[in-house]
Amino acid sequence: MKKFALVMGASGEIGESISRVLAASGWSLYLHWNTNPPVELASFLREAYPQLEIIEVHADLSKPGASERLASQVFDVSCIVVASGHALVKMLMDTDDGEMDRLWQVHVQNPVSAIRQLSHIFQRHPKSYIVFISSIWGETGASMETVYSAVKGAQLAFVKACAKEMASSGTRVNAVAPGFIMTKMNNALDPAELESIREEIPLGIGKTQDVADAVDFLVSGKADYITGQTLRINGGWHM
Repeated sequence: MKKFALVMGASGEIGESISRVLAASGWSLYLHWNTNPPVELASFLREAYPQLEIIEVHADLSKPGASERLASQVFDVSCIVVASGHALVKMLMDTDDGEMDRLWQVHVQNPVSAIRQLSHIFQRHPKSYIVFISSIWGETGASMETVYSAVKGAQLAFVKACAKEMASSGTRVNAVAPGFIMTKMNNALDPAELESIREEIPLGIGKTQDVADAVDFLVSGKADYITGQTLRINGGWHM
């Protein structure tokens, strides 16, 4: 019997790595995207794993009502990974209401609403999983990323509450909080800045694979006595 996972934000670098690892572990996938359709990823996965179903689903999570659009495209699921999101590097005094609203919609409102609408499908399965890709800033806060830190912290609070509420139905709810992960988003940093950051982190700069492997562990069945937790993938940057 096929098992289905919805990866929200599959077109991003972390979401793509998660999708590749989950497919290798036998999960059929709904690949959610907004602006960049994951054509190459979907093609690769279909060729590499012909026994799986790979379904692309579109929804702009920055818009109200996107959760309904997303949920209407999902017909079976026992795992939801929320890897969608965008950063905002800006002083609070310079951040406008529209920017704050988009961060809330993308990181909290629409993902939580989609989970609410899909949670009844979890009842078909003895075990199910929800994993949020949060951030080290959701725990420690970051200057110049105040609102981003706030929504990432909200994700962590949701994970704790939802884990308590859904445990009796067999759903494990956890978060992964990456530290500095090397993605295209960091291309603006010059070599000296990267080296300075690397020196701050005991194990150096992380890779998207590190985050994907953590998600794979949480939904593998080997972590079924773990719920409501934040797994820190930060190389010892924050302990």
